[in-house]
Amino acid sequence: MKKHIALIAIAAAALIAAPATIHAQDAAKPAATTPAPAKKKGTAVHGAVTAVDATAMTVTVGTKTYNVTSDTKITKDGQPATLADVTVGATVSITYKKDDAGKLTATAIHMGVKKKKTE
Repeated sequence: MKKHIALIAIAAAALIAAPATIHAQDAAKPAATTPAPAKKKGTAVHGAVTAVDATAMTVTVGTKTYNVTSDTKITKDGQPATLADVTVGATVSITYKKDDAGKLTATAIHMGVKKKKTE
């Protein structure tokens, strides 16, 4: 009878200690979280404008044509500008994104020199 009581006491102690040990192991692991998606800034290209199509809303630099949307930020010499301000031969920096279909969409077009902030 004493053996049975001793076995039950050992089993009870093991059952009580097991969740504490498992919980301690879980606490050491970092929480499984999904990392925040990295912001895509896009790819940049620099060069001279070879064509501008205001109807199709596109700007061509070299052999690649970039679509311009209402979200495209266009600047000239650090000031806001429009697609009408982009001229053939102008040197531009275009930041763009390429979609799954291969379409190039300009997110920003910069012409000229950015004005430096004065203190």
